[in-house]
Amino acid sequence: MTKDPLPRTLKIMSYRERITIESGKRGGKPCIRGLRITVYDILEYLAGGMSEQRILEDFPDLQIEDIRACLAFAADRERKLVSVPPA
Repeated sequence: MTKDPLPRTLKIMSYRERITIESGKRGGKPCIRGLRITVYDILEYLAGGMSEQRILEDFPDLQIEDIRACLAFAADRERKLVSVPPA
């Protein structure tokens, strides 16, 4: 019997300590740890094909957990936006 390589449950990262929103910074857009790098910036880089490693090289203030927090933030926001159409 082979062991299933994927975990049965996934631990969802809490992004709340890494994603900040300040009205005077970047127009109140969600940023990473108070830096001027927005969640949107990171998501756009990833969507454009940039690897996590390349993002970390280009932005040395970032950590891998910051990128994962951006993804968790986007997933949470998407989950909240999705609504079930009326029957």
